[in-house]
Amino acid sequence: MIDAIAWKFQTGSQWVHLPEKYGNWRGVYNRLRMWAIDGTWERVFTALMAQADADEDLTWAISVDSTIVRAHQHAAGARKRGPRPANRTTMPSAGPAAD
Repeated sequence: MIDAIAWKFQTGSQWVHLPEKYGNWRGVYNRLRMWAIDGTWERVFTALMAQADADEDLTWAISVDSTIVRAHQHAAGARKRGPRPANRTTMPSAGPAAD
């Protein structure tokens, strides 16, 4: 089961393309979901981190790749200074201006 889940995430492939040797893709997907919901993955990660720390084999490296940090869709083109000017009344170009 773990090999099937690892294969999916290593290849980036869709679930339906899971090789037959791993079994039915729906079963693997459902197991992954259930383990995420019931906290199994969190417990496994915590146990692995504790073991690595006890073996003094744990080194911390944090990296943020700016290619994946994205601004909100409305962040582009925002005004930098002051409020927007009030909308001016538009006049037809052929007619006289009304006061």
